[in-house]
Amino acid sequence: MHYLVVDDETRLTDLVVRYLTESGHTAEGHYDGPSGLVAARDPRVDAVVLDVMLPGMDGVEVCRTLREEGIHIPVILLTARAAISERVAGLDAGADDYLVKPFAMEELLARLRAISRRRPEHSGRLKVGDLVLDSGQQRAWRAGTELDLSRREFDVLRVLMENAGCLVTRLRLLNEVWDGETDLRSNAIDVHVSKVRAKVDRAFGRTTITTLRGRGYRLETTP
Repeated sequence: MHYLVVDDETRLTDLVVRYLTESGHTAEGHYDGPSGLVAARDPRVDAVVLDVMLPGMDGVEVCRTLREEGIHIPVILLTARAAISERVAGLDAGADDYLVKPFAMEELLARLRAISRRRPEHSGRLKVGDLVLDSGQQRAWRAGTELDLSRREFDVLRVLMENAGCLVTRLRLLNEVWDGETDLRSNAIDVHVSKVRAKVDRAFGRTTITTLRGRGYRLETTP
């Protein structure tokens, strides 16, 4: 998992980042609301630890903005205050959980695991290496750069990512992407796979999508 920690207490932020890293995850820290909001939009982030009191834009507003933009990444809000009104405001803004400072690192990690498990809509996001696809938003990224895909190209990439490491036959692409609107004798499948490969691989100097002659295609898990 890749976690984002946003808190203006730099020492605390660095401690949390170090703890999450030592626990086998990756993490990055930011110290104000605006930069935290920008970082939270990165599709590679799996969950956000977000302080309520932040310079530039408070944590509740950051969370509300993410939800208004259709970004449903799990969020834990942190506060030094235990007021019920603050908890309610944070949850109403779309936060998934609330943790009052000071807190134990073990509890924070346990809560991060819990909110990641219980958000079924987050399962619409696929990740294979540095490739990320979000079915709900109909958007895809490579190494943090958004890909300009047509609807059919998006669906081709989705099927390949759902079956990463496995053969995807031309017949399967025909049924799942074209819904029988073309046939195997048409070159539409090959043309669209070639376009996807150009945008996903060649533009980034990668070889991720391979052709298995006479059988179909495979998205490699270790490009």
